[in-house]
Amino acid sequence: MVKKANGKWRICINFTDLKKACPKDSFPLPRIDQLIDATTGHELLSFIDAFSGYNQIRMHPGDQERTAFITNRGLYCYKVMPFGLKNVGATYQRLVNEVFKEWLGWNVEAYVDDMLVKSKKVEHHLADLREVFDTLRKYKMKLNPTKCAFGVAFGKFLGFMVTHRGIKANSEKIKAILDMPSPRTHKEV
Repeated sequence: MVKKANGKWRICINFTDLKKACPKDSFPLPRIDQLIDATTGHELLSFIDAFSGYNQIRMHPGDQERTAFITNRGLYCYKVMPFGLKNVGATYQRLVNEVFKEWLGWNVEAYVDDMLVKSKKVEHHLADLREVFDTLRKYKMKLNPTKCAFGVAFGKFLGFMVTHRGIKANSEKIKAILDMPSPRTHKEV
């Protein structure tokens, strides 16, 4: 068990042997720089995070036994895709690309389980959100409300602060540099 940043616990299973046996899925993940650049010029943004992202994808019944693990209470296997398998990122991205194929690049950007709904004009944002929520409902995808922000002018997406003007420096990421004392000696420089 590993404690997550939010204080909850995540079970971690060592799938090293299974990873070695699985072929690599070369499905491409989107380029983060392109996703970030695509937010420029949009007046309103909504940041959406899938709840336990990978766990929303059901395992093929024939593959469930491959995820078996032993506890002091017995032998268990996953019925949903567990965190830590070799191709979970590519599998989830493929799902998101298929589910949101009509909107990706238009009013939705997605990187695995992090999604962004963007609207050029404030008055279109509600309709854009409705399309996304209808799609999420259709595919029974759940969101993590503690990691979502709706109808905002700026926010954090994939570690970058995005606004309608473009990206801003993320103060969390540059704090160490800002707090670094100025060099006082030739050697410190």
